[in-house]
Amino acid sequence: MSAPALAGLVALVGVPFLYAVFLSFHHVRLGSPRPPSFVGLEQYRRLFTDPDLSGPFLRALFNNLTFAAVVVPLQTGLALALALLLNRKLKGIGFFRSVFFMPVVFPMALVAVIWRLILSRSDEGMLNAALSALTFGDWGAFDWLGSTATGMGSVIVLSVWQGVGFQMVIILAGLQGIPGELYEAARLDRAGRWQQFRHVTLPGIRNTLVFVAMLTLVLAFRVFDQVYVLIRGGGLDEDSARTVMYQAVTTAFDQNNIGMASAITVVFFVIVIALTMLQRRLVRPESEES
Repeated sequence: MSAPALAGLVALVGVPFLYAVFLSFHHVRLGSPRPPSFVGLEQYRRLFTDPDLSGPFLRALFNNLTFAAVVVPLQTGLALALALLLNRKLKGIGFFRSVFFMPVVFPMALVAVIWRLILSRSDEGMLNAALSALTFGDWGAFDWLGSTATGMGSVIVLSVWQGVGFQMVIILAGLQGIPGELYEAARLDRAGRWQQFRHVTLPGIRNTLVFVAMLTLVLAFRVFDQVYVLIRGGGLDEDSARTVMYQAVTTAFDQNNIGMASAITVVFFVIVIALTMLQRRLVRPESEES
């Protein structure tokens, strides 16, 4: 690893992480005039044994894992389907590529506000109104965000809608890097579309798909903006959609407990690193296998 890259890694990741570890060993209150007091592993012990803290934290961790387990395959698969669709030589293809990519440039807070209007619990909510029209008035008002059954599902839908265009562009670039001669050779061998996809397309973008899956996993674990906006202003059920980042931020700035918030982020960082290394080992790129 080159020296500039190592320096950047230390400055942007190593130093903040070590400072978070330092704070997690101390009792620190935001805005308190008292100096930090050393408490050792007390924050970590309470995080896993104190029912008032361990319950919300484990629930947030479960929600995070559920979100990642659904979003990573769903968003990667949808991005692959869109990239295959937009890789064709069609009239006006640039317009369609722009439209599908457009949600990516929207801030997540704005996306959350838009979907709050779509999923509004009242009869005037766009989704409820559409379902009512399709069922000739039989569908009544339903609280999509406030229900424990659909709260996390609503967050997943809006997150995939906002982010799939980014993964689509990466896969589209990978598709355009596959030599056309391989498809011509496959057609000469009378290979059908499915056989071309299986034996030419998938091997050609395997490393790209691995990169997209890992990137989506990391982004899935840092989900926060849409959850915070919808819980605080959209009526999203807090228990069903609480994530670890949300738990850390509210612990730091609502409860003013910087030490506990630091302990939460340290534990979460270790879990994410372990899962990322496991995924990287399971879906190792071809270039590293040879």
